[in-house]
Amino acid sequence: MTLLSILQDSPVLFISLIALLGLMVGSFLNVVIYRLPEMLKRSWLQQCAELQGHQTSKTSPAFNLTSPRSACVHCGHKLNIWENIPVISYLLLRGRCSQCNARISFRYPAVEALTALMSGIVAWYYGYSLITIAALIFVWALITLTVIDLNTQLLPDDITLPLLWLGLLVNINNGFTDIQSAVIGAAVGYLSLWSIYWCFKLITGKEGMGFGDFKLLSAIGAWLGWSMLPLVILFSSLVGAIVGIGMIVAAKLNKNIPIPFGPYLAGGALIALFWGEKLNHAYFGLF
Repeated sequence: MTLLSILQDSPVLFISLIALLGLMVGSFLNVVIYRLPEMLKRSWLQQCAELQGHQTSKTSPAFNLTSPRSACVHCGHKLNIWENIPVISYLLLRGRCSQCNARISFRYPAVEALTALMSGIVAWYYGYSLITIAALIFVWALITLTVIDLNTQLLPDDITLPLLWLGLLVNINNGFTDIQSAVIGAAVGYLSLWSIYWCFKLITGKEGMGFGDFKLLSAIGAWLGWSMLPLVILFSSLVGAIVGIGMIVAAKLNKNIPIPFGPYLAGGALIALFWGEKLNHAYFGLF
């Protein structure tokens, strides 16, 4: 009996292996979450310097998703293999650097554990199938975008745009929805928030959201289809409003400070991914 046959016949083993894969992927997502915004910042600064006619150094050390090696942000200590084991290393080190004893952000094990948990849920929900691979990629991208937006209020095109096109490709053969629904979902997702943005700006003279939110909802529409967009917008708006008002009432947030909307869109997308059809059927069943 081959390994693939064993995985197909043993759901528990399949879910466990996918969760373990999610744990390792979560470690890589932490790299993307930390480095991608910094890479974009450096690129923007270089472009600004070039437009101003300033010469930029071409001998600066490489900084990308693979180089340099992971290191402590406080003392620069290069992490050993045993210090890079997802979650376990954090527990063994008791949340502190082995060299300078500085505290390690809890975000790292949290992202790893969340990615493992969500990967296991995807494997349990979709089972042993090709659609599971697509759903994993979708969920991993949403986790990455959520944390980046929380940290920097950015939703990088480097993730949202490939996610949009990949969603359309996945649905060519009726992955999560049919291709017509996916194309309409991509267009409606973008135009709906784009319209709200301009209406709000014309009325108040202020920008109510970033362009990254348009692209993220467009990507969600490309993956899940247009019929899921009302559900995504409803849940993301409700949760965002409740959290925002709660923080303002608790005097922890100035009402003029912008709140990232990407995490709420991602949360709405996850609800639609797992329970969207049931919720839509229940809603339309009322009429």
